[in-house]
Amino acid sequence: MEPPEHARAAAPGAAGDPLVGRLLDGRYRIGSRVARGGMASVYEATDTRLDRTVAVKVMHPGLGDDQAFAERFVREARAAARLNHPHVVGVYDQGDDTSDGSDTVFLVMEYVPGHTLRDVVRKEAPMPPRRALALLEPVVSALAAAHRAGLVHRDVKPENVLIADEAHGGSIKVADFGLAKAVSADTQHTATGGVLIGTVSYLAPELVVDGRSDARADVYAAGVVLYELLTGSKPHEGESPIQVAYRHVHHDVPMPSAVQPAVPDYVDALVARATSRDRDQRPADATVLLHHLHRVEQALREGLDSDPELAADLMPRRTPVAAEAPGPDDTAPEPFDAGALALLSEVDPRDSGLVDDGSPDRTTALERHPLPGAAATAAAAVGATTPVPDTATTAMPVRRDDRAPGRPAARPGGRAARPAGRAPSRVSPVPTTARRRSVKGPLLLVLALLLVVGVGVGAWWFGWARYTTTPGVLGLDEAAATARLDKAGLDAEAGDPAYSENVAPGLVITTDPKPGAKVLDGGTVSLVLSLGPERYDVPQLAGKTEDEAQDALAATNLAFGSSKGRWSETVPEGQVIRTSPQAGTTLKPGATVDLVLSRGRKPIEVRDWTGKDLDDARAALEKRKLVVEVTSEEFSDTVPEGVVISQDPTTGTLYRGDTVSFVVSKGPELVEVPRVRAMGVEAATDLLEGLGFQVTTEESDNYLGLGFVFSSDPGQGEQVPKGSTITLFLI
Repeated sequence: MEPPEHARAAAPGAAGDPLVGRLLDGRYRIGSRVARGGMASVYEATDTRLDRTVAVKVMHPGLGDDQAFAERFVREARAAARLNHPHVVGVYDQGDDTSDGSDTVFLVMEYVPGHTLRDVVRKEAPMPPRRALALLEPVVSALAAAHRAGLVHRDVKPENVLIADEAHGGSIKVADFGLAKAVSADTQHTATGGVLIGTVSYLAPELVVDGRSDARADVYAAGVVLYELLTGSKPHEGESPIQVAYRHVHHDVPMPSAVQPAVPDYVDALVARATSRDRDQRPADATVLLHHLHRVEQALREGLDSDPELAADLMPRRTPVAAEAPGPDDTAPEPFDAGALALLSEVDPRDSGLVDDGSPDRTTALERHPLPGAAATAAAAVGATTPVPDTATTAMPVRRDDRAPGRPAARPGGRAARPAGRAPSRVSPVPTTARRRSVKGPLLLVLALLLVVGVGVGAWWFGWARYTTTPGVLGLDEAAATARLDKAGLDAEAGDPAYSENVAPGLVITTDPKPGAKVLDGGTVSLVLSLGPERYDVPQLAGKTEDEAQDALAATNLAFGSSKGRWSETVPEGQVIRTSPQAGTTLKPGATVDLVLSRGRKPIEVRDWTGKDLDDARAALEKRKLVVEVTSEEFSDTVPEGVVISQDPTTGTLYRGDTVSFVVSKGPELVEVPRVRAMGVEAATDLLEGLGFQVTTEESDNYLGLGFVFSSDPGQGEQVPKGSTITLFLI
């Protein structure tokens, strides 16, 4: 899945991907890779000329040399550029960069930061009908615009629906018109060479049967997507693409209410109408489907649990179809028409170069083989796991008559049949005369017998006598197998070893020739030894980026499953924290490995504790792993003791281990009341006011008018807050 190699150093975090950092066409600076498929990878890039962020789709190395793929890539640009619609990903530019000596074919598209509808299905499905229709409506609107422009998308599925994040408006856009093709009477295969590329779970029946499609194939796929949104699963499942395709052809899409009883009858009818196996019963195009969808949305807004009239209007008319095959397991693929079955051949996109959108859904190449013996061709296409009997065909027989005009047909015995109405010819006797017996007859007979004997002896020698039967050595180790072959007069040699799930390592899996086959005396038999079960260890991926981890898994024949984020105080954002299963676990080839990615340090929101008790603030902050520091304590006439006077920072976002500083109140400042007894009233007042007290005077009970202090309240030696009032009693 890698983009073309280039000598330019990759940007940080993109090790192994030299395309990152490269300037394509002197204009587009390539950034990080955001998606990849079987035909191309998509990168976030900067248009240096217009100073804007774009998405650049780069064809994989080598595919640009294939004229068919290159033309298809250019067709995607032209097809999508024809559509100016708010729910279609815009195409800005297309080019072919040859600055490094190789063709780098690319498209420049609108960059939509966010996620896909597949992510929404995983998180929310099954979902309420109103939510499902709200997600599908922009998709159908975009398809309607394409159909009005004479284009069929041909690969409608959740992976090709992009949803921008909230910061960018949350808009929904349909992407990847790489399979799009102009509608015509001969619209058949998606790519050249008779190959139909698409995702089997969303293929309309007519695409499987005869490879033809029109706007109604997009309508069918949209109906399947609606079913998946409502139920959380695909309508047809199977162990192989053939089984899924078989069910699309021979089974109706189930009613969503069978899985989710809360789905109203008119929503069921909308799904049935869009996914009818008879394409004449489907809406003619996405514009008609959009009209029906709006009718259903209106009924949902009115809160109708049921609307028999609307449901009856939307429900497709039943047409006679072939009886479904009986049997306990109707998921097993029964025989197609020989030509139809020959369509199905699962191809690894890495080997074929066929398009793959990166999805969890598998991409299937459906190829027609127009050769005699279609059933045998089909069996070879689908592999030994799906045998096709010679009699298993529903194709109409073709009668052939190679006779010349007017010539009677030959009988099985080789004689021509008599024309009807004519009697057999009479043969008249011919007179003969006796001839002399010749000696040549017996001589020729002897020579013929000698020739037959010679031929027989030669056949016996060349066809049998000089050959030895290969002995059975399966399950033996190399030494024992070699000894048995030596005993039979044969030489042994070690062939390429192979993996085996049921033969222990070091034992013989098979031989060439096979056991029981004929081999010349003194010939050589190649031994294929078992390597044991094919297993791969999960590599150590901690500290790698997601792209690097996916590349490492692909290199070890393991598959990437999914990724989820976790906060980490030690692992930088975007790097792998751990894998599931963990590194070192031994797995079968193709097993999935999930990644746990770092979201960086967990942010901690800080509240303002001013005016609150310090002990409460300390307990709350230390519980969140923050450090509490009291920078100073101050007297305060207004803030009680132990209460926070100020805080730094007052609010904001901190991280574990950060410090929050406080200034704490010591309460009002206390001052000791001095001795003022027997002092003159003026002197006592000056003394107390100098210490910050307020002074009042009263006459004592024994007042004599002397003007001296008899006592004070509070009395001498008491600690009272500064600013308190001291009452002097005079004598």
